[in-house]
Amino acid sequence: MSYDRYLAICNPLHYTSIMTNAHCVKLASISWFFGFLVMLIYGLTVLMLRYCEQNVIDHYYCDLAPLIEISCSGTDAIELEIYILSFPVLFIPITIVIVSYIQIIATILRFQSSISRQKAFSTCSSHLTVVSIFYITPLSVYVFPTKGKNSNISKLLSLLYTVFTPFINPIIYSLRNKDINKPLQEIICAIKI
Repeated sequence: MSYDRYLAICNPLHYTSIMTNAHCVKLASISWFFGFLVMLIYGLTVLMLRYCEQNVIDHYYCDLAPLIEISCSGTDAIELEIYILSFPVLFIPITIVIVSYIQIIATILRFQSSISRQKAFSTCSSHLTVVSIFYITPLSVYVFPTKGKNSNISKLLSLLYTVFTPFINPIIYSLRNKDINKPLQEIICAIKI
């Protein structure tokens, strides 16, 4: 989406010729391919773990970190693998988003009209909000050291990026829609009375 915003704001006249259906399919296919590849690696990693007596995961879902915690096999190599894989999985998309938004902000600041600047910032703010919530939580769960971290904090952070972000995403984008915003304002005004 940051690339889409980048093209729409920085190259508006070329947007339709660049962002074709075929280009969108290519971008989605690349994302899905690498997502499945990483999940395949994680799946094979979990298959190599041995479990002894405890088979209850202290987590909301079957995440990799809690599986490693209950494993009785050596997990140092697996933890290193997760740490190494999390860098490209998290930092490549984050870098693309940051570079795109630096270009977008530089372009917006060159706009002559303050109304145009405000509209462009408004267009990007909802995406930046969702992206920030989504990427900060996995970074804190998977990249930064988890030894000694309270498991409840890890569960809460995991819940944020698996449930809260998809939940809030349509709400954030809907509030910008005039057809939804006007009835919502009428409901809020009716509740205040």
